[in-house]
Amino acid sequence: MRHFRRILPLLLLLLAPLLFTSCVKEDEYADNPRGNFEALWRILDEHYCFFDYKARQYKLDWNEIHARYSKQISDQMSDEQLFEVLGNMLGELRDGHVNMYSGFDVARYWSWRENYPSNVNDSLLNKYLGTNYRIANGMKYRILDDNVGYIRCATFENSFGSGNLTNILSYLLPTRGLIIDIRNNSGGLISSAEELAARFTNEELLVGYIQHKTGKAHDAFSAMREQWLKPSRGLRWQKPVVVLTNRGVYSAANEFVKYMKCCPNVRIVGDKTGGGAGMPFGSELPNGWGVRFSACPIYDKNKESTEFGIAPDIKVSLGIVDFYNGIDTIIEHARKLLE
Repeated sequence: MRHFRRILPLLLLLLAPLLFTSCVKEDEYADNPRGNFEALWRILDEHYCFFDYKARQYKLDWNEIHARYSKQISDQMSDEQLFEVLGNMLGELRDGHVNMYSGFDVARYWSWRENYPSNVNDSLLNKYLGTNYRIANGMKYRILDDNVGYIRCATFENSFGSGNLTNILSYLLPTRGLIIDIRNNSGGLISSAEELAARFTNEELLVGYIQHKTGKAHDAFSAMREQWLKPSRGLRWQKPVVVLTNRGVYSAANEFVKYMKCCPNVRIVGDKTGGGAGMPFGSELPNGWGVRFSACPIYDKNKESTEFGIAPDIKVSLGIVDFYNGIDTIIEHARKLLE
C-alpha cells in the first residue's frame, strides 16, 4: 500500500494530458455560427497553455477577444465568412502552432515564419551534397572537400536505428568536425531527436523541464518535471559539432536544438527556430472543423520557454550575393568554425 502511495503522484502526472484533453462534445453547442464560435473560444480558454505568457508579452485578454469577436457572429454567415472570423480570432494568439482545419482551408498564423528570412535554399543544398553522398534512413551525409562531415537531417519522422547512426558516424569519423543541417526540419518523433542527440554527450545531461495542464484555469499546471538526456550506448561523437537552424525548425526538431545546446563542443548557427515542441492537443467543433495546438509548456535547462523558438549561439543569414554566387553563407560560416 505504501508503494502504491509513492507511485500515485507519478501516475497522476503521466495521466494528466489524458485527463484534461478530452474534446468538447458537439452536443454542448449547436452547429450554427454562434455555437461554433463559443465552442472554439472555450476549447482555447480551457486548454491553451500560454495565456499568461501572452498577457505579459503584449497584454492579451482572452475575455476581451471573446467580446470583440462575438459581435461579428450572425446566423446569416456563410461557412467561409465564419471560417475567416474564427481564423482571425485565433490569430490574436500570435501563435504559429495554433491551426484550425476545415474541408476547404487551414487557418494559420504565418507571421511567426513569414517575418523571418528563409535562410535555406534547396538548390544550394543540392550543390553542397552533390551526387556522391550516402543515404541512411532519410539522412543524407558526405565528407566535404575540406574534410568536414556534413549531415542533412530534414525530418525526425522515422526512427534512425542505432546501427544506422553508428554507421554514419563511423564513416564521418576521420573528419575534423561535423555539420548537422536541420534547416526546415518540421519535426516528427521526439524519441528520434533524443536518439540522435544522445550521440553527442558522454554523461547524462539536464536539458529542460516539462509541465502538463491539470485543470481548466489558465494557470492550472503541474510542477515542472526535469528532462534528462542519457548518453547513447553506441558510438559517441567527440569532435566539434555545428547545428544549422532556421525558422522552419520546430516540434521535435526544436527539442533536438534544445538538447544539443546542452552538449559539449556544440554550437548552434543560423536563425531562431520556430518552436512548438509541446505535446499537441486536438479537438473538434460542432460542424466538424478541427483545431490543434501545443498543450504542454516545455522549457530549456534555464526554465525559459522554448515554445516560441530557440535563438542560435551565432546568428547568420543567407547572403544575397553569396546566394547568386552559389554559396550557402550559413554552411560556410560553420566550416570556418570547424577550422
